[in-house]
Amino acid sequence: MPDIKKLLIANRGEIALRIHRACHEMGIQTVAVHSTADADAMHVRLADQAICIGPPSAAESYLNIPNIISAAEISGADAIHPGYGFLSENAKFAEIVEAHGLIFVGPKPEHIRTMGDKVEAKRTAGALGLPLVPGSDGAISDVEEARAIAASIGYPVIIKAASGGGGRGMKVCTSEDELETLMQQAGREAKAAFGDATVYLEKYLGNPRHIEFQVFGDGNGNAIHLGERDCSLQRRHQKVLEEAPSPVLGLEDRARMGGIVAKAMADMAYRGAGTIEFLWEDGEFYFIEMNTRLQVEHPVTEAITGMDLVREQIRIAEGHPLSVRQEELEFRGHAIECRINAEDPRTFAPSPGKIEYYHAPGGMHVRVDSGLYAGYRIPPYYDSMIAKLIVYGRTREGCLLRLRRALEEFVIDGVKTTIPLHQALLDDPEFQAGDYTIKWLEDWLARPENLG
Repeated sequence: MPDIKKLLIANRGEIALRIHRACHEMGIQTVAVHSTADADAMHVRLADQAICIGPPSAAESYLNIPNIISAAEISGADAIHPGYGFLSENAKFAEIVEAHGLIFVGPKPEHIRTMGDKVEAKRTAGALGLPLVPGSDGAISDVEEARAIAASIGYPVIIKAASGGGGRGMKVCTSEDELETLMQQAGREAKAAFGDATVYLEKYLGNPRHIEFQVFGDGNGNAIHLGERDCSLQRRHQKVLEEAPSPVLGLEDRARMGGIVAKAMADMAYRGAGTIEFLWEDGEFYFIEMNTRLQVEHPVTEAITGMDLVREQIRIAEGHPLSVRQEELEFRGHAIECRINAEDPRTFAPSPGKIEYYHAPGGMHVRVDSGLYAGYRIPPYYDSMIAKLIVYGRTREGCLLRLRRALEEFVIDGVKTTIPLHQALLDDPEFQAGDYTIKWLEDWLARPENLG
């Protein structure tokens, strides 16, 4: 496969800018596609070429496959990088890209399709040797069958939508009496949100952590893992802060689970970047899903490994082998990422608007991924994340001290942001000790003394 000369970035915001930077460092020209609302975006200004693909609505622009393919053909691009979100896990899009003779910087379409269906993903993960949460083998619609499974694994159980995520189509059931009603409710929610009423059933884990492993494969049966990230600080199933490595994993657990996920990806002949997500409780891992794309939180992995994950994605898409063997990888120090959203830090109401003043923190081992600049107007049509602050330290304690200093320096005037939330979290003794689970943040936010 020939090396990429010009790459179209089928995304927006900080990830589009991130991809642009990696491309220019590799001598690759970039094409930015954008909606009318993003005409003044930083990645649009910096790209070698920019093409408007539609009005503000994502459905008419960033999700408009014919317009994106047309932009690639008009610009002479020979590859498309989907970033994350939007079309990044759309198997049909990947197939269309390749059918037009373009390189898709991502996994094989069949792997995107398999892992995008949570029932099929669970079945595949089990066959690959990944530990599963006890539950139904697949989709379940018969109430009597559901009762039998729930009785065998014990209540509480959780009913989940086979398609989609973000907490929609999920119901926790604590007794047999409510099982039928909750199955019907979950199915209706799933149908409304994802167009698919299929649900499945699992054992409900009471208070786990969310730990994920970054993997890379070359598509030819070779794969590596790049360690884990702890993403347990969540609000309404949305990640707020991520760190690597996890404060609760030791070297043996990391090596054991990393070996398992790398072997699974090798056996699958997986291509490109992927993330295998687990719930972790009482020392045990349970597979929940796989994301067949780059993650928002990939910079913390870059910080502790020294690898450029976007560069590696592009190299693999060009047909090159993995740039590093597992035994050559070294995990050093600690990194934390804060997602900075244009939201009220107390109510989490969106806060779009014009940036009056912008100053990013700097100094050793401080990184800001953002497309913000003074005078930029944050549009109200898309996700509210406007920046990522990534800080590295030799130890977790040193990382926390550096993060505190960086947050103090970070200035975004003109809109409300979640910077005060992250500052308040740093003051909490339990967070400082790394003693938190996926339920911890919502409990913390419910206490009136936090955030005032």
